[in-house]
Amino acid sequence: MSEFRDPDPSPEAPRHFIRAKSEPRFPGGPAADPAGSHHERRIRSFQPRRSRVTAGQEDALQRLWPLWGLDIDGHRVLDLEEMFGGLPVVLEIGFGMGEATAQMAADDPGTGILAVDVHTPGQGNLLALAERNGLSNIRVANGDAIILLREMLPPRSLHGMRVYFPDPWPKKRHHKRRLIQPDFLTLAAGPLAPGAILHCATDWEPYAEQMLEVLSAHPDFENTQEDGGFAPRPAFRPLTRFEGQGLDKGHKVRDLLFRRVTPQA
Repeated sequence: MSEFRDPDPSPEAPRHFIRAKSEPRFPGGPAADPAGSHHERRIRSFQPRRSRVTAGQEDALQRLWPLWGLDIDGHRVLDLEEMFGGLPVVLEIGFGMGEATAQMAADDPGTGILAVDVHTPGQGNLLALAERNGLSNIRVANGDAIILLREMLPPRSLHGMRVYFPDPWPKKRHHKRRLIQPDFLTLAAGPLAPGAILHCATDWEPYAEQMLEVLSAHPDFENTQEDGGFAPRPAFRPLTRFEGQGLDKGHKVRDLLFRRVTPQA
């Protein structure tokens, strides 16, 4: 439980009230815990970040979430064709503040982007960017991507998947929290159509090596690079804020592009 201070309390209302943990921060916006008790206990591959939501982000969340946002509750299967008007859809897992996502959506209006994150300021920022730039091909999902992949996406419904700069969990005891693992790839393969590209990028060299090893060994994916190594950064992937920070520190950025192979009959 946490105390919430009403910035403009009415004379009839108490100055402080207690907001339940499961209660949304913004009425009509993303849920605080969308899956609730439906979500089983497991190792989390992400760590929720708390930071201040600006007035503009709050406004976007309250106005645009009912139009372009969805909570990952695990209780329904999404109709992506209806949601995106028949556009091919790419899933982006983890988009930060959304600048790169908005740029990719603007550069490729013929592709729908289902962007997933748990960072409330980023959700609001991406919605604001979408409205400001007239990007009708973006939808913002709030919650755990594992539940989305496992329970809410139909088989072969995705034309691609992007995982850019996921948390590297550099400490050895935390490596089990890294997203790109064999079990995740098996789960991701279900909603990916044959030929769809799984595109990963990281500036953490040990994680890049692990990604390459795990992806190369998985029977549902094949490397698009003939030499079996890393790929050059594709022109469609903008330089992200995290990438810039890594480059400033002397990190080497690695891209991996793996194709979903056609399942054996």
